Amino acid sequence: MSFLMRISRLIDAVTDFIGQWAKWLILLAVLVCAGNAIIRYTFSISSNAWLELQWYMFAGVFLLGAPYTLRRDEHVRIDVIAGRLSERAQAWIDVFGIIFFLMPITLIILWLSIPYFWLSYVGHEMSGNAGGLIRWPAKFLIVAGFFLLILQGLSELIKRFAYLKGLLPASAFRKHSIDPAAEIAATIADANRPGPSAKQ
Repeated sequence: MSFLMRISRLIDAVTDFIGQWAKWLILLAVLVCAGNAIIRYTFSISSNAWLELQWYMFAGVFLLGAPYTLRRDEHVRIDVIAGRLSERAQAWIDVFGIIFFLMPITLIILWLSIPYFWLSYVGHEMSGNAGGLIRWPAKFLIVAGFFLLILQGLSELIKRFAYLKGLLPASAFRKHSIDPAAEIAATIADANRPGPSAKQ
């Protein structure tokens, strides 16, 4: 089990790294959108490439952020029933959901998306819009996103089994804060906390 836990920690680290970088795509998309609008209305100049770049970045946020959302236990849940059950029962529900719902659909989509991306890549597929972008990077995001989601699903499965065996606390895979505002406040407080050198 210790070997599996090391794999889980490695997957979590990769997911955290990619998730932290993917969130900056939101800011970039906003800047591109605003810049495109300003140039279009000021100079009457525009390009489909800027519009397509925006939805490329949105796709990146969604597809690369999904594994990070699963890692943080922030995905949508229907807790009307599960929320009333014990932590162990909830862990078993998670195991069932990962094995019979998450894994099959993500594997199917990954399997279907690989040739979808590859044909676009080898064929140098371009957008059908005038001045549009190449298409394969957007299609590659589908492959990358679902591959990472499968890996994170495996990590979550390992953590649930470790918890059920008494090797891991539930806090290792449950969301850190139910209230998003409290979590944001804690993040800001950590960022403003003086380092060791400031205390000396």
